[in-house]
Amino acid sequence: MKRACVFMANGTEECEALLTVDILRRAGVEVVTASVNQKPEILSSHNVRMDTDAVAADIQAADFDLVMLPGGMPGTLNLKENDFVKAVCQQAAAAGKLVAAICAAPSALAAFGLLEGKKATAYPSFTDQLAGATVVKEPVVEDGDIITGWGLGASIPFSLALVRRLCGADAAEAVRQAIGYPYSF
Repeated sequence: MKRACVFMANGTEECEALLTVDILRRAGVEVVTASVNQKPEILSSHNVRMDTDAVAADIQAADFDLVMLPGGMPGTLNLKENDFVKAVCQQAAAAGKLVAAICAAPSALAAFGLLEGKKATAYPSFTDQLAGATVVKEPVVEDGDIITGWGLGASIPFSLALVRRLCGADAAEAVRQAIGYPYSF
């Protein structure tokens, strides 16, 4: 079974995080949500209290096939400033595992040095923070093992791209049909 870690911080965009978690779980991926706080509870960017599965400091990068960062403010800044999140993302990338981010969060991947020479996308007001990347104005951009998404509106195709990479095209198509998503990805 494939495993994914979705990091969350105070200020995380809850829909980007939870749509990804939901779609990955529908595909049979074991997903662990991990709070970068000292406790499992976070307060999202729209003041929704959520309990995560784990505290980030208790997870190991080697345990996951995918590490994902949702956007939101100040969630992205909280993820970007977290040395543990940085180390896990860098370790995952070095091991050839998938590293994904959506909305403002690709700026964290850039700050971690993971977008150098890569194609990437982000929420339009954050594309100037994708240092080293070639910015592509598409909802979802895949370059090797880095997958980036534009924003909340791209959460479904972004998540389906993650399923396709982890579980195959047939699994992604089955989830697409099951949720009634009308567009090919």
